[in-house]
Amino acid sequence: MTAEPRRETLIRRSELTCPGHSLKMMTKAAASDADQVIFDLEDACAVSQKEGARKTVIEALTTLDFGPRIRAFRPNGPETRFFYRDIIEVVEAAGQLVDCIVLPKVNGPEDVAFADRLLTQIEMSMGFAVGRIMLEALIESAEAVLRAEAIARSSPRLSGLIFGLVDFAGDIGAKELGAEQFFYYNYAKAKVITSARAAGITAMDGVTLAIKDLDACKRDAEMAARMGFDGKWAVYPPQLAVINAAFTPTAEEIARARRIMEAYASAGAEQGVGALVIDDEMIDAASLRVEEKRLAIARRAGLL
Repeated sequence: MTAEPRRETLIRRSELTCPGHSLKMMTKAAASDADQVIFDLEDACAVSQKEGARKTVIEALTTLDFGPRIRAFRPNGPETRFFYRDIIEVVEAAGQLVDCIVLPKVNGPEDVAFADRLLTQIEMSMGFAVGRIMLEALIESAEAVLRAEAIARSSPRLSGLIFGLVDFAGDIGAKELGAEQFFYYNYAKAKVITSARAAGITAMDGVTLAIKDLDACKRDAEMAARMGFDGKWAVYPPQLAVINAAFTPTAEEIARARRIMEAYASAGAEQGVGALVIDDEMIDAASLRVEEKRLAIARRAGLL
């Protein structure tokens, strides 16, 4: 049995990650404005906390009200001794309440395949629907960037790629982690976006480390949106407002998207044409994908 592809439009303007050992922080995250919340068993937990944090994550998943947010957790890396127990314990206990697992330190498609196979075995054993739980892959190394295309197509479960700025900079020996990251890491970021787009999955940018500098977060989020990312990671709840704003269409963009969709539908039904010109711009079926996504985001933001 293999996982079924996920074909619905995912809205991931913001992903808020918080420590898996803190029920207090996870409770706040579940009620936040994030589109996806990620309970972290990896970097946010000291080695002494990792095994105990699994129970806290299970408690959060099974007791909190997440509303429309995507529910996710991040296990430790597949090369660690914690990975398989992170997956088994959390999914067996709360798998029907997990929407996505964020895989760190993915260096190749084999890491995603390993997680996919393990998940499938757990689902079959527990009687869960096979393939419902999605995966996201963190691209955090030079090897991962070079293999991003293969990673993006490695599993029907894979729903997105995330560019991990800090680990990538450390892997290549770079120092820039702030305002000029889009210059220094343009190739890596573009490779992640292009690989994700070719596979039909989402692309997320990494964190702004100056967590209380909301102007810096706004700058990074707007640049990421202009570059083509779907959204951005947050590690501090006040960052969510500026991140969501950067990836939410304006009133003018929403109005134009609706006009394009209505005009295209009318032209096809009444005139039998597949392309038309609106505001001196050619509109065809490919253009509709962009406008459909804008309207989906607007609905998620409560603007429609």
